[in-house]
Amino acid sequence: MGVNGTAAGLAAARLGAREAVTRGQPLRILHVFAWPGMRYTDDPSDYASARQEAGRIVEEAVATAARSVPGVRGEGLVVDGQPVRELLRRSRTAGLLVLGADDPATGVRLPLDPVLVQVVSRARCPVVVAHGVRPPAGPLLVAVDGSPSSWAALRLAAAEARRRGVTLEIAHVAATDAAVPAGRRLLDRAAAACPGELVEVRRTLLVGDPAPTLVRTSRRARMMILGPRGTGGGLLGAVAGELLRHCACPTLFVHGDPAGDDPADGALPAGALMS
Repeated sequence: MGVNGTAAGLAAARLGAREAVTRGQPLRILHVFAWPGMRYTDDPSDYASARQEAGRIVEEAVATAARSVPGVRGEGLVVDGQPVRELLRRSRTAGLLVLGADDPATGVRLPLDPVLVQVVSRARCPVVVAHGVRPPAGPLLVAVDGSPSSWAALRLAAAEARRRGVTLEIAHVAATDAAVPAGRRLLDRAAAACPGELVEVRRTLLVGDPAPTLVRTSRRARMMILGPRGTGGGLLGAVAGELLRHCACPTLFVHGDPAGDDPADGALPAGALMS
């Protein structure tokens, strides 16, 4: 997909710069250039123009990152290839991928970008999707449903809350009133699994349709953290899909261990920015 000069891409550049500086890691801003012809010689004048535009897009994103977060160590790259394949390949060694998504405040219901869905679903490292331009505020919000994916999200969320020194809010949505007791037990287990040195751990039990309920709750969070697949499995869970489209804050989708590190140590280097 690559940075493309849109508002979503520039929001990802700003978010990626913040994440890189807080971790003391370099930022790499990448545009994956996919030429539609069989060979670049098919139409050399159009190819040269398009390639020049790709470079300009990356330069704009690098400048935006530098303006928003002074001191960020960033570089821009234009690489040839297919966006999904290239981003997934780089996720094997990156600590964090940062992607851009359309601002949900526009109210326009667009189809989910297939590149975004594929990378969020299949990446080998955590993927954070930028939404809008709001400054970071509020707690880190992690959604748990008892699935292995949500327990992985909880582990990383606890490490992030400890590193940032902010409140961790653990949320569970019970579909019905009858499911509330089981939901309370799940939240108790989740809170007990968090390290004791966290600033504060809150438990939030909500009742309703999980996806829209979590979307509303995200309006007061600095970041939503969850697994891309819940108890239903599939390439991208239904709740994750709705949050990918409509979440009101940056959304971190958790995949395994970042860059081969143990999430429990709180280290999550920002190795690549792609939006």
